[in-house]
Amino acid sequence: MGKLIYIADDEKNIRDLIRTFLQNDGFEVVTFDNGDSLYNAFQIRPSDLVILDIMMPGTDGLSVCSQIRSKSNVPIIIVSAKDSELDRITGITLGSDDYMVKPFSPIELTARVKAIFRRIDLDQTKPHAEALTFGDISLNLSTKEAFVDKQQIDLTPTEFAFLSYMFSHPDRAVSRVELLKNVWSFEREIDTRATDDVLKRLRKKLIDSKIQIEAVWGFGFKLSEGKR
Repeated sequence: MGKLIYIADDEKNIRDLIRTFLQNDGFEVVTFDNGDSLYNAFQIRPSDLVILDIMMPGTDGLSVCSQIRSKSNVPIIIVSAKDSELDRITGITLGSDDYMVKPFSPIELTARVKAIFRRIDLDQTKPHAEALTFGDISLNLSTKEAFVDKQQIDLTPTEFAFLSYMFSHPDRAVSRVELLKNVWSFEREIDTRATDDVLKRLRKKLIDSKIQIEAVWGFGFKLSEGKR
């Protein structure tokens, strides 16, 4: 049986469409018509990835995302008809790894799901050093733990992979397209805003660190060490 994916969306046609495409790629899929049912199922049997709509009966998807993130670093993808900058930032800030706007291509969603699992599998299998350090931040690559001045901080798998890649290339600027290919495993430019969303969330979590991830206008990001 393939990886287990939970989907919560109050529109049956969307649930069925996503399930069909994911099952055709070998995933085990369980669908729910509300976020509360998904969260209850997750507490009993955690899934390998979660796909959440925002507007649903009962607890909204963003709140469910926050509830799951408080207990697990499972990858979470938000799908929503809401496309404002505030909605995207809110979703990423609460812990989602990706944010897709309806209507979206089920083929693209499947590609993003597969990219997340490829990146996780690659992180688990490729040989690498036990730790990466830059300034006052250290990353334990075996346990996927992150520390600022020996104080542990909670990072999602995508946040950890983003920071690990930046730490592996500390002396140069890294482009958004490069990050999409090597962190998200996308072979083409799909949505460079994903990198900016993760950066916003990381900056909030690294607020006590001297390390800054600076934007290089029109290109990408670079690391710098400043004062708190």
